Amino acid sequence: MSKYQFRVVVAPRYLPEQSSPGQEMFVFSYTITITNVGEVAAQLISRTWNINDAKGHTERVKGLGVIGQQPLLQPGQSFEYTSGTRLRTATGTMHGSFFCVAEDGEKFDTDIPMFVLDALSASGGTRTLH
Repeated sequence: MSKYQFRVVVAPRYLPEQSSPGQEMFVFSYTITITNVGEVAAQLISRTWNINDAKGHTERVKGLGVIGQQPLLQPGQSFEYTSGTRLRTATGTMHGSFFCVAEDGEKFDTDIPMFVLDALSASGGTRTLH
């Protein structure tokens, strides 16, 4: 086990009631659960997302915290939030990272490996990412 480590679980979901396929607007939500599986308390400071649609368009989003918060997680503690994105295509992917600072001042990144946004699939699925 690493001294500094967050585990990330992602559950994406297509929102047909907010989407307009005829106007090339597909809306997705994603619920993220972040758990401090390290040995030291650490705070999530910022996030970076790469959002890709099926036509090759990529949007890079950077910002402080998540949903306006910068949670401090003690070892074993989790934080869950839901956010969303829009694509011009029915499918796409997202990946990114969280920048974190531990209580002892150590800085580290938590990668969020790629997950799929798919309006065509009935199964959303949950992915555990490290």
